[in-house]
Amino acid sequence: MDKARAAADDRKREYRVEELAEAAGITTRTLRFYRERKLLQPPRKEGRIAWYGEEHLARLRMIGELLERGHTLGGITELIGAGESGRDVAELIGLEAAIIAPWSDETPVRLTWDELKDGFGDQLTEENTAESLAQGYITVTDDGITHISRRLMDATTALVAEGVPLSAVLDASRRTQAHVDAIAEIFINVVTDHILGALSADSPLPPGEAARLTERILRVRPLARTVADAQFALAMDRRVHAEYDELLRHRRENGAEGSDGSEDGSEDGSESGSESGSESCGKDGSEDGSGSDA
Repeated sequence: MDKARAAADDRKREYRVEELAEAAGITTRTLRFYRERKLLQPPRKEGRIAWYGEEHLARLRMIGELLERGHTLGGITELIGAGESGRDVAELIGLEAAIIAPWSDETPVRLTWDELKDGFGDQLTEENTAESLAQGYITVTDDGITHISRRLMDATTALVAEGVPLSAVLDASRRTQAHVDAIAEIFINVVTDHILGALSADSPLPPGEAARLTERILRVRPLARTVADAQFALAMDRRVHAEYDELLRHRRENGAEGSDGSEDGSEDGSESGSESGSESCGKDGSEDGSGSDA
């Protein structure tokens, strides 16, 4: 009986601001910020004292868990509002997860300075390291670096081994990054304007709409990769053929100039040799004729 009463008393426990913040593992300043953002239900007032219950503690713990999963405060506010208005919070969480799910599955790689020296030699300069840092691909420590992508790091090492200067690889990387950022923006604009337009409205999503949008996002995501890959392959075909045709044209023009020079030299040599031979024969014949007459 005493245990049941104690459990009931615990469920009914109330907290002052400092006590609630301590129980939730946050600061009183954060708690007050949540109240201002309407993330926390109003407390029970007793005179000038605000009392909070277990429902407030549960709300704070839920907010903490959602923040750890990567949700923004704005998204959490939407979720809480959805729950309070009877909408399916699970559907909204699923939609947000589909929207912000990572696109890349790159594996970071850590390399020591000795390993980098073996791979890049005297090209491992402060300038090249600074450029890599500026592009956001590496973090530097006293004993080496961590690159965000093993695939990109392996490609860089292979290109340098083939004779491409590291500075040229980094320059190409910087320019490529600008172009792919522009491509990503195009895809985001298309999806935002034509698929997720309902999220821009001030009114709440109708029942079931979050689930439908989640399904559409999951179908569209792989299409973006397909389009980008196909467009890049087609662009490479166009550029490679254009560059190769230009190379052949250049070689043909240089070959034609070489052939013209060879023919001119041959004609000049033949004529010169013929004239020299005639003059020589004439002189010899003249002398022989003189000798015969004599």
